[in-house]
Amino acid sequence: MDEEYDVVVLGTGLKECILSGLLSVDGLKVLHMDRNDYYGGESASLNLIQLWKRFRGNDKPPAHLGSSRDYNVDMIPKFMMANGNLVRVLIHTDVTKYLYFKAVDGSYVLNKGKVHKVPATDVEALKSPLMGIFEKRRTRKLFIYVHNYEESDPKTHEGMDLTRVTTRELIAKFGLDDNTIDFIGHAMALHRDDHYLNEPAMDTVMRMKLYAESFARFQGGSPYIYPLYGLGELPQAFARLSAVYGGTYMLNKPGCKVEFDEEGKVAGVTSEGETAKCKKVVCDPSYLPSKVRKVGKVARAIAIMSHPIPSTDESHSVQVILPQKQLGRRSDMYLFCCSYTHNVAPKGKFIAFVSTEAETDHPEVELKPGIELLGPVDEIFFDIYDIYEPVNEPSLDNCFISTSYDATTHFESTVTDVMNMYTMITGKVLDLSVDLSAASAAEE
Repeated sequence: MDEEYDVVVLGTGLKECILSGLLSVDGLKVLHMDRNDYYGGESASLNLIQLWKRFRGNDKPPAHLGSSRDYNVDMIPKFMMANGNLVRVLIHTDVTKYLYFKAVDGSYVLNKGKVHKVPATDVEALKSPLMGIFEKRRTRKLFIYVHNYEESDPKTHEGMDLTRVTTRELIAKFGLDDNTIDFIGHAMALHRDDHYLNEPAMDTVMRMKLYAESFARFQGGSPYIYPLYGLGELPQAFARLSAVYGGTYMLNKPGCKVEFDEEGKVAGVTSEGETAKCKKVVCDPSYLPSKVRKVGKVARAIAIMSHPIPSTDESHSVQVILPQKQLGRRSDMYLFCCSYTHNVAPKGKFIAFVSTEAETDHPEVELKPGIELLGPVDEIFFDIYDIYEPVNEPSLDNCFISTSYDATTHFESTVTDVMNMYTMITGKVLDLSVDLSAASAAEE
């Protein structure tokens, strides 16, 4: 280990693994270490015995839940938008050859206490019980506008400059009511609160286009895909990729102390008395606690069930978004469910997560609106974890620290963080113009 590297990456969480893969592909010499003896860090995937150890303090799960190793319970479960940036990153690095994806059955939203499918096209808008007959027509017009919109073709702009017009003004032009705005903004454009209404509409229109194009791609019931055996496959796939490009992975390395020179710049990383010299360090917040600050917490519940979530058309994999306004909260709540059809649980078993940015210290009470949608559960665990973000100046110390994972059940914010970090580390913008058909091998 007493060698010199371009970059040392600490922690095998998803963000760190993606970055280590991207940097290896760029030809940098990368050493990747983790203090744990398993991949994934905070975003690890646990079997039933590990789940019990973590939340119940013993390793004896009840026999009726089935075999422990049939479970792959992702601690940070997030679906991928089929045409989204994470899928582009996976194709860009060619890591897709190690992974099999399967489309997610359903994308739903809570509206006035009921769960409804999110309409993704103008045809679906006309059928949706979310809206009355006149509202359907108005919504259809907006969907057609978004579908036809091309930034480079002013004919499609209908006289509006979306870099100046706010989302609120765009929606007013189509005359949509608050209920419709709620599901479009939160369940299609995937905004996490209502600030977007006063920002330029371009971002929301591009997010709606991404949703509709991802939805069209696999002709399934949603725009999302998810790897078979869960997200635990991703860090391992990136580890393989890194090895192909000459990177080195080391698990179970206690200590991992970042060393600095007299100017406060990274000089290396020491573990077990050996120091790997390096110019830059990439890590999650737990490796450099003095350079991060706490900015919030996530409350979550993990449930094991023997049935799909009610009112989701028997979906074996599904996301339900509960917009903040529907719950009288400051931020949205998310419901994620996956099952044996994605090989994350034994036959007949479903894993559900309810998560939100915590506004209190009582997850059981706070998550109630989401838990009530689950129906009967076999087992349920509650958890709160802190969210940290870096406060250092990477140009001065060469430490590049990821932000903790948020409460969302989709990957869009995670990948934005990775792409920003990549640009800070390399000074380059990641080129994600790839052939998207490369990630469709295992669609069925």
